[in-house]
Amino acid sequence: MDQPESKKKFVRDKFASISPRYDLLNSLLSFQVDRYWRLKTTRMLREFPDGAVLDLCAGTLPLALELTRQATKRRVLAVDFCEDMLRSGMKSLPADHRRDRIFPVCGDGEEIPAPDNTFWGCTVAFGVRNLSRTQQGLNEMHRVLKPGGKLLILEFSRPTNPVIKPLYGFYLNRVLPRIAGMVSGDQEAYEYLASSIAAFYEPPELLAMLGEAGFRTTDYKPLTFGIVTIYMGIK
Repeated sequence: MDQPESKKKFVRDKFASISPRYDLLNSLLSFQVDRYWRLKTTRMLREFPDGAVLDLCAGTLPLALELTRQATKRRVLAVDFCEDMLRSGMKSLPADHRRDRIFPVCGDGEEIPAPDNTFWGCTVAFGVRNLSRTQQGLNEMHRVLKPGGKLLILEFSRPTNPVIKPLYGFYLNRVLPRIAGMVSGDQEAYEYLASSIAAFYEPPELLAMLGEAGFRTTDYKPLTFGIVTIYMGIK
């Protein structure tokens, strides 16, 4: 088995193991700031309130829920390659108008199950880091967007502030995996989280890859001392 396929299997298995407590841990470990990050990201699609949006690496559907809350005519195709995550998200969907406008599909972000030029928006929250072939995934996101459509990537990054950087590093590498391991029963999954953040591209590198994928306008915005970054690309 080649390395990309090995990573794909490892990530899928780890997310399946933590899916029942994934949302709880996200709120706990981020001190509920993750809700603010998602809100900031989804609001950047306000110019497309009626069109179809792709939520890639949708997980337990928190971003899809926010996307449909903000625009009552918006439809969201929620794609994730871990069926257990989607099933956990579906179990907790509120019984309101949003349920009928979220369409979960188990699929691969490197081979998106949608035709060319389908969506006005594509969102990816904390998922690009887990792709085994990042450039292939970005190429696919560009392919399925309509001309003028917008890609928004919310992803963990590395703070550069000299005070925040060591504190965050200690929390991410020492504190977070132990707490998450006790709650989820899988410490290795959160050790992977820390290592994948450390290995991820710097913002200028990811912007260059967006350009290579064909996005004509690109930009990025750090949030919360650079702990996360929103990347934007327009087709």
